[in-house]
Amino acid sequence: MATVPSSHPALGCVRLTHLAALDVKGVDAEKFLQGQTSAQVSLADGCFAPLTCFCTPKGRMLANAQLLRLSNEHFRLLLSTTLVDSLASHLKKFAAFYRAELILQPNLTFIGASVGAQTLADQLGLQLPDNVGTHSNSELAVSLQCLGETPRFIFCFDDANNDATVAIQDDDAGRNAWQLEDIRSGLAWLTDAQQDHFLPQMINWEALGGISFKKGCYTGQEVVARAHFRGQVKKRLMRVSVETTALPEAGASLVNSDDKSVGEVVISAPDSLGGIELLAVMSTKIAEEMTPIFLSGLLATLLPLPYPIERVDPEQLAVSLNS
Repeated sequence: MATVPSSHPALGCVRLTHLAALDVKGVDAEKFLQGQTSAQVSLADGCFAPLTCFCTPKGRMLANAQLLRLSNEHFRLLLSTTLVDSLASHLKKFAAFYRAELILQPNLTFIGASVGAQTLADQLGLQLPDNVGTHSNSELAVSLQCLGETPRFIFCFDDANNDATVAIQDDDAGRNAWQLEDIRSGLAWLTDAQQDHFLPQMINWEALGGISFKKGCYTGQEVVARAHFRGQVKKRLMRVSVETTALPEAGASLVNSDDKSVGEVVISAPDSLGGIELLAVMSTKIAEEMTPIFLSGLLATLLPLPYPIERVDPEQLAVSLNS
């Protein structure tokens, strides 16, 4: 048995139970996805894995995901476990008109790794990807490099097809550390609690290269583009710390000194100092006016994000990775 190194208290190898996969296969898989997702699907070339999202006709997000091409007619979407079934049901209404099949992958294992990543890659016959947002594949597994100050990787594989069964560390401390790194990277994976709530820009998706403004139509495209070009986005994802050990539920309100709601929690995780950090969608006036904000009666502190709120075209990201 090949054994994954023990989970590190900071960023070691840990099972990521919050992630799931939805595969799209078939002759028309690319054409089908092109009409549904915010990504320029052709950019998913077997190396670059663009961030993407799926929207309602009103531009509200049903799910956000990362798009990997595993072969010419085989794509994989990585997204929240809580949204994979509803997204599959939504997309099946459109897939019926294409030679494309949607396949849930409930038996896939997801491991997040920083410390020990090279060991795990060797066990699975993988090369570690060199750049954030790129992936490598073997017959056994996929490895994807994620955002983060420390290089970190998601491994995805099916135990049933893996001759060297991998023993998995499965602890909350490791998962909390992984999600804290997502928060510090300004990366929010939506769950069913936020489905149909936000425009993509409200979670800074265009600043992470998750929206192509150069592709053709897709469901919700007109609303998303209008909000961008007319500057109509009045809420943004912000990073916040609070001196408490109590993690708020997704959707919990942040309020101003008048007890008026000014935002809602998307994701939170404990830090190493006895407090918590979180990402919340809040009114842009909060940062502009330095308004005091509170969570459950406790003063919250705005923290910087590691990127500017500017449009990043995925087409430019793809070019930079190939240059």
